[in-house]
Amino acid sequence: MSLVLGVLGGMGPAATLDFLTKLQAFTPVKQEKDHIRVIVDINPQVPDRNDPFAKPGPVLAEMAGALHGAGAEVLAIACNTAHAHADLITRASGLPLIDMIQTASHAARDTGARRAGVLGTKQAIRLYREYLAAQGMGLVTLPPEAQEGFMALLAKIKTGDVGAEVRQGMADLAQILVADGAEAIIAGCTEVPLVLSPKDVGKPLLDAGELLAKRCVDVCLGYEPAPILEQ
Repeated sequence: MSLVLGVLGGMGPAATLDFLTKLQAFTPVKQEKDHIRVIVDINPQVPDRNDPFAKPGPVLAEMAGALHGAGAEVLAIACNTAHAHADLITRASGLPLIDMIQTASHAARDTGARRAGVLGTKQAIRLYREYLAAQGMGLVTLPPEAQEGFMALLAKIKTGDVGAEVRQGMADLAQILVADGAEAIIAGCTEVPLVLSPKDVGKPLLDAGELLAKRCVDVCLGYEPAPILEQ
C-alpha cells in the first residue's frame, strides 16, 4: 500500500494542476489502482503569501489539518512561497512534509553548479538562499527592477496569460540571471514552468514542482523514506 498524499494547492490553480499532471506521469503503473491516492485542497483564497500583513499561515495550517482528517499521511505544498509556513503546517497537521525548496536545492547541487539563479518571489528567494547555502552554493537574484517585472509577469500567468509576450519576458529574466553568473536556474515559483522551457535558458533549468512530483512518487511508493516529522 502506498502512502496517501495530501496536497495544499490553489496558489495558483493552474500550477497545482500542472503539479498533479506531473505526479501522475511519474507514477509507474500497470493498472489504474497502482496510482497514488491524492487528496488535494485547491484553495485560491489563501491570503497573499507575499504580503507580510496577510497572514496566510493559519489558513494553510487549517488546510493541512483538514487533509490529515481526510486521510492524508504525508504532505506536499504546490507553492514555493508557502513553504515559509512549513513549520506551522506540519505542527498543525501532525504530518511530515516533502519539502519542495529542499528538493530543488539538492537537485541544483547535483548539477555541479556553484551558483544557482532563482526565479521566485522575495519570500521564496529567502528560503532558497538558506537551503542553497547549506549545499555550499551561492545564489544569484534579479536586480530590483527586474524582480518587479517578474512579479508583474507572475500576476499575468495567474490570470491565464501564457502568451508569447509573457514567455519572452520570463526568458529575458532567466538570461539576466545567467549573465550575472548563474550556472543553473531554479524555477522557484510553480507558475514559471508554465511559460519557460530549458531551451529558453541555455543552462540547467530545474523545475521545482516537477522535482517535487518525482520525490512524492518515491516517498509514497516507498522508494525513499518519508521525511521525519520533527517534534
